[in-house]
Amino acid sequence: MTSSLSIPDGRIGIIAGNGRFPIIFADNARKMGLQVFAVAHEGETESELEQHVDRIHWVKIGQLNKLVHAFKDDGVRNVVMLGGVKKTHIYSKARPDFRVLALAAKLVLWKDDDILRALAAELEKDGITICESTFGLDGILVTEGSLTSRQPTKKEWGDIRYGWDIARETGRLDIGQCVVVKDRTIVAVEAVEGTDEAIKRGGTLAKDGVVVVKRCKPQQDLRFDLPAVGPRTIEVMRSVKASVLAVEAGRSVMLDREVLLRDAEDAGIAVVGVAREVESTATPTASV
Repeated sequence: MTSSLSIPDGRIGIIAGNGRFPIIFADNARKMGLQVFAVAHEGETESELEQHVDRIHWVKIGQLNKLVHAFKDDGVRNVVMLGGVKKTHIYSKARPDFRVLALAAKLVLWKDDDILRALAAELEKDGITICESTFGLDGILVTEGSLTSRQPTKKEWGDIRYGWDIARETGRLDIGQCVVVKDRTIVAVEAVEGTDEAIKRGGTLAKDGVVVVKRCKPQQDLRFDLPAVGPRTIEVMRSVKASVLAVEAGRSVMLDREVLLRDAEDAGIAVVGVAREVESTATPTASV
């Protein structure tokens, strides 16, 4: 994991998307003694981020040149990319500049990983390096084992293992990181709508007792798009009477951990961190 010693100038930048991940990261980075500079996206990034960074610049989705100049003006050479951008907003709210259009013209495939790696390579031309987004996340990454007093039942573990294998394949195909399972049947797969909407759809179709599984893609580049869950995830699960949240340990982010686990306890939802490699034929050990 990258440490503050890897940032000799004491400056870290955030390319900020939506959600609380950028805010939580900024607080952690400042505790590490770093100055934090953010480039935030209009209509995506929470305005609260302004209160947690040393300086913030606002851009529209697709204004790459403006983003680069913001970091260069602040003397930032190392950045992390945190929080998502709703894919539906890419179609409706993006304002691509000439630099983004030129970059897009070179892409053969429009998969998330291809786009993000091309973006990283473009930033490196200007001396800006994207660091792994696990940087400085001690205490925020999901830990292995049962994280709530209620543990998954044997039947629920069967759904977790089944969903785990399917999520690996949907991730490999760059479709999404989350699947919703009931009775070893996939009732929803996350696509452009995001995790919350996939949970709602799966819960509506299968009624109560669905199992939500979220994991990294096999080819996951740790600089981008780590799976993340937070209190909102539990709120949505509770609304459809979902029973279990299983998330990959060590490579997924748990936002507002104490609140999430408290809300899960109140709702009777089991939360478990699953090791990357789980045998499909055996129940994993659920030790904290």
